[in-house]
Amino acid sequence: MPKKKLEGIVVSDKMQKTVVVEVQSIKKHPKYLRYFKVHKRYKAHDENNKYKTGDRVVIEETRPQSKDKRWRVIEK
Repeated sequence: MPKKKLEGIVVSDKMQKTVVVEVQSIKKHPKYLRYFKVHKRYKAHDENNKYKTGDRVVIEETRPQSKDKRWRVIEK
């Protein structure tokens, strides 16, 4: 089974070996049929601390790294 991949923007790089990535998606309202934006933040593993705030990155699902980290950055 292939791993999930998401694209988002790094919003925080203050932790060691961890970045916070905000992923934005578009949903359709069930009743009013209008599209709207939603966003969610994921903590992702960044082994070499090379990604900085503002970078657009791709993250993929991985085994749990810590209490909150279940994603890792794979490319810019």
